[in-house]
Amino acid sequence: MGILGFGGGKSKNGNTGQPPEPPQPLSAQSHQEIEEKVIEALRTVYDPEIPVNVYELGLIYKIEVGPAGAVLVRMTLTSPMCPVAGSLPPEVEYKVLSIPGVTSARVELVWDPPWNPGMMTEAARLQLGMF
Repeated sequence: MGILGFGGGKSKNGNTGQPPEPPQPLSAQSHQEIEEKVIEALRTVYDPEIPVNVYELGLIYKIEVGPAGAVLVRMTLTSPMCPVAGSLPPEVEYKVLSIPGVTSARVELVWDPPWNPGMMTEAARLQLGMF
């Protein structure tokens, strides 16, 4: 397990052979700012088959920002057989890790509850003509 129990994922810290310095806790404002920036970043990630971003599609179930800047994203895909299952979660992880203040990022792919069109935002439904 990694810092904050998130484990796995990628970290911005390089392996220098020295133990990493302990991370400083984020202020409540920084915590909220990082969460908002994560949402902004997720709005730039698209399933190539659907012209709506993963956040508006309702594929993001949870965003957790730990006190030291570690971010965990729980997400799903439109189906377990989704052709981008191997590329979309790493893209989400990369985008989250590129945010200033994020010290590590991990994407957890979950299938419960199963995604359905009712999870889309109103804007996504309008964009796809599903109203």
